[in-house]
Amino acid sequence: MVESILKVSLELVILMLIRKYFNNMKLFVLNLDSWWHSLTSGHQIFWGMAIISSVLFLIQFVLSLIGADFDGDADFDVSAEVESDYSIDPSFTAFSVRSIIAFFTFFSWAGVLVLNDGGSFTKALLSGLFAGIVALFIVSYMIWQFAKLSYSGTMRISDTIDQRGEVYIPIPEGKNGSGKVNVIIDGAVKELNAVTEGKSIPTGTKIRVLDVLEKNILLVTKDE
Repeated sequence: MVESILKVSLELVILMLIRKYFNNMKLFVLNLDSWWHSLTSGHQIFWGMAIISSVLFLIQFVLSLIGADFDGDADFDVSAEVESDYSIDPSFTAFSVRSIIAFFTFFSWAGVLVLNDGGSFTKALLSGLFAGIVALFIVSYMIWQFAKLSYSGTMRISDTIDQRGEVYIPIPEGKNGSGKVNVIIDGAVKELNAVTEGKSIPTGTKIRVLDVLEKNILLVTKDE
């Protein structure tokens, strides 16, 4: 009897909490809708871009924290053969996923701030363009410098065979996709794509390079 009463009471409490949650959500949506329609068309344009670009910026940031490859900013193609020497000379480019997201993030928020201060749409547009372009070139320059630091000098891809390293991005099993490994060559840490024929290899696992496959992909195994 007591257990039945407790069970019914618990169900009532849960139902009340769910109802309260949906009521709060409904009120939030109504307030959000009212706020949005109270904005001018200029405000709506800048706020819309600000929300979308900020969400993309946050996703990009989270992906970078977990080691996912969100962008190809520093992924420079090397067409050399496996047994040949090659040098990597990353060239500067202002346009990449990260720099474009930075442009729209700063552009939109600068516009929002100007309009909130009572500025005209033209002033908001010009201020946004200035802030966005500055952000675009700053991010592009940082990526370029990082690429130069990471890929400076020359190396021979075949020198990685029998070298030890560590998994940076997990490697799927049975060559069902590639991950990334950090291998020390000539005293410098190189980040290279890698596959394995055995079981999947998680991040942080020590590996040994067995061979170099097509497109300079390393074949690795766990370093026992």
